[in-house]
Amino acid sequence: MTTLADLIAVLDAAYPPALAESWDSVGLVCGDPAEELTRVLFAVDATAAVVDEAIDWRAHALVVHHPLLLRGVDTVAANTPKGALLHRLIRSGCALFTAHTNADSAEPGVSDALAAALGLTVTGPLDAKPESAVDNWVVRVPRTHTDAVLAALFAAGAGGVGDYRDCALRVPGTGQFRPLAEAGPADGALGELQRVEEDRVEVVAPPTARSAVLAALLAAHPYEHPAYHISERAPLPSSLGIGRIGTLPEPESLRAFTDRVASALPPTAWGVRAAGDPDRTICTVAVCGGAGDSYLNAATRLGVDAYVTADLRHHPVDEHLRKGGPALVDAAHWATEFPWCAQAQSLVRTALPDLETRVSTLRTDPWTVGASA
Repeated sequence: MTTLADLIAVLDAAYPPALAESWDSVGLVCGDPAEELTRVLFAVDATAAVVDEAIDWRAHALVVHHPLLLRGVDTVAANTPKGALLHRLIRSGCALFTAHTNADSAEPGVSDALAAALGLTVTGPLDAKPESAVDNWVVRVPRTHTDAVLAALFAAGAGGVGDYRDCALRVPGTGQFRPLAEAGPADGALGELQRVEEDRVEVVAPPTARSAVLAALLAAHPYEHPAYHISERAPLPSSLGIGRIGTLPEPESLRAFTDRVASALPPTAWGVRAAGDPDRTICTVAVCGGAGDSYLNAATRLGVDAYVTADLRHHPVDEHLRKGGPALVDAAHWATEFPWCAQAQSLVRTALPDLETRVSTLRTDPWTVGASA
């Protein structure tokens, strides 16, 4: 039996909630993790039409990108638009799950799906998230107690590196100390210089485990005042983050590249438009699914030839081009994020093959009419 909890575990592993921005709301919105499920529908938005589709198809879970409840909510009454959708989902036994900015920053994530749809070879993120912070602990231990101290540090959460555990460096040496009058040394006499065969032990640990590691160290170490030092690794860029940088198979003009984007994405009333010299040669491309105008400077700094995103505005685009920034290709918000649905579906299909899955093809882009001047 596959449960909602199994689906949540797969989605959280692919799109870790810790990657979500602080203002975001991701994860399970409604549903019982213990409930069995056999059908899952994927969509960008939980609109009324998408909820209708989920219920009509008898889906047990609806997985969406955009949160239904994002800003402060003090009611989900059935006589409110969003509350009505939640009541219908709950009455129909359909859970609602959201993967938003955590899916934006994951690898693969929303912009990886967009880059793949455009035929790009991804080389890295547009705005990289730093590697997770890590503490480096250096502890001096009398050699007779090294194993016991290390075991205590490991039990408290230290010594993990990727897929490895109980990792440590041991460097033999000779320590020395002179106990003063008020000291209670475990070894040696007051006032006398004492030399002891010691190990210099180094382990890493997450900062969240700092208090537990220190408590374990003090409890296991034989000295009343152990010598130790903690340093935090400098922030380093990772392969995670918002947007992606990629390269085209062959150079092409901005005009041809704009046609490529329009052909690759689902049609919308908004369509696809470009800003810049139509004959400009495009080789390297930045992409950001959804609204990406806050990353215009990042795209310029990275020296790409074109930047594909959504929701661009007149004045920022004009100023960007005046400063010599890359060409811009603006598509509908929904269209740039729609490729993610197939990516999420594929991840779930691979991990939970017994589930029946489907991507909603309903266009949830709010714009309904387009006209050429």
